[in-house]
Amino acid sequence: MDNSRHAPLDGRSAVVTGGTRGVGAGIARALADAGARVLVCARRPPEAPLPGTEFAALDVRDPDAVRDFFAALPRLDVLVNNAGGAPHRRLDEADAARHARVVELNLLAPLTVTLAARAHLRRARGSVVMIGSVSGSRPSPGTAAYGAAKAGLEHLARSMAVEWAPEVRVNTLVVGMVRTESAAPHYGGEEGIAAVSRTVPLGRLATPADVGAAAVFLASDAAAYISGAALLVHGGGERPAFLAAVPPDRTPQGDAR
Repeated sequence: MDNSRHAPLDGRSAVVTGGTRGVGAGIARALADAGARVLVCARRPPEAPLPGTEFAALDVRDPDAVRDFFAALPRLDVLVNNAGGAPHRRLDEADAARHARVVELNLLAPLTVTLAARAHLRRARGSVVMIGSVSGSRPSPGTAAYGAAKAGLEHLARSMAVEWAPEVRVNTLVVGMVRTESAAPHYGGEEGIAAVSRTVPLGRLATPADVGAAAVFLASDAAAYISGAALLVHGGGERPAFLAAVPPDRTPQGDAR
């Protein structure tokens, strides 16, 4: 019996940056379940080992360490640039240097990592998956530097896809709100999560497994003709705010320009 459909990444090697918890751990699990040999890297190891994966310590903001890390790999077919994040901080609550560190982690580090991995990826005719965010395409008060970096990351992926074709495919997952281990404190507990979930058309936050499944698709041969794309993983986005101002018994009609 042909089991290839059940293991779309069988025999391939993958690296997931920031893959020890949250979305990154979900991606790492999904890649491993799809048959890949998965190496997760972060500054600190996971609290508990992730089944089917190996761990290597790496600070993606250290260019020398990044180059040495990839030079030591025997092979690489799939790179997932997931490491990132930012604290909630309004623009006038920090100086430019502190905001620049957010851009460094979320934009410059993925560029550093991908350049270091390029030779491996070209030999394997591999795939890069950037983990973007809806914050890069809408106002992001409190995380403006993060949103700006994610917007830049999506543009970087599109340009990289053109420059490195046809040997390497490069795509972005544009991720919405995800229910990770930090979601409850971030949204104010279960009631907050429920309230935020009601703003999503599909009625819930994403799970790390949802993002992982999308990453497997983009890394697999099922997406062999997809490069330079941005795949939205956001449950339908956000309900337009103007609809809340419309009386429940009325529906907007016609051209509202």
